[in-house]
Amino acid sequence: MVLRIALASIKPGVGKTTSALFIAQALHELGRSPLVVDADKGRSALEWMEDAEGLDFPVIGQHVTTLHRSLPDLEDGRGAMVLDVPQLEDHESIARGALVYADVWVYPIAPAGIEVRRTMRRLKTKLEGIRDLREQLGRSRDPMVEAVLLTRTNRPYATKTGPDADVRAALADGDLRLTVMDSQIQFHDDLYRQCYGLPVELEGTTYPQVAAELIRRWEAAR
Repeated sequence: MVLRIALASIKPGVGKTTSALFIAQALHELGRSPLVVDADKGRSALEWMEDAEGLDFPVIGQHVTTLHRSLPDLEDGRGAMVLDVPQLEDHESIARGALVYADVWVYPIAPAGIEVRRTMRRLKTKLEGIRDLREQLGRSRDPMVEAVLLTRTNRPYATKTGPDADVRAALADGDLRLTVMDSQIQFHDDLYRQCYGLPVELEGTTYPQVAAELIRRWEAAR
């Protein structure tokens, strides 16, 4: 069974493309032969690969609304498909096909107080229509795994107190009730923002833990 991961957000600038490529690198190093699908018309993942003169895994562009129909044909020989999904506020029709296809939905987001709750409420509203479409197409209404990935955090690990812990509590409680991944990505410009267009290096990052947690959650849900 192919691991199908989609990284989605309501708006840009949350580390979605960076997370997609680093997760793919971790999956590559685990021997899962990932294919990254850049479904964003901004072509960030594709341009990263081009500037780096190739990565350890292929990246292709598929900026179409029928991803749920076209992507299964690209799975041959792959252990994982990683989708860099365009933001739902601007490209909902493309994002819809990607999320219908994927079994694992990951929402990268930087913990920024009240803005997190507002952003995730908007995202959840958009996702309800996609869940309806999944049902109409004969798929399960919900993905096998659905989780928030905190990026740009104060610590590389979950803490019991502090701003990161407050955001975790806000996302898990009340009307949101979202699962937040145990793994998180610490703010580090040198490792992430300034590495655009360079080969993806996992050393010093927590993306191997993110990939391992996603696999663990996916296998438990199968």
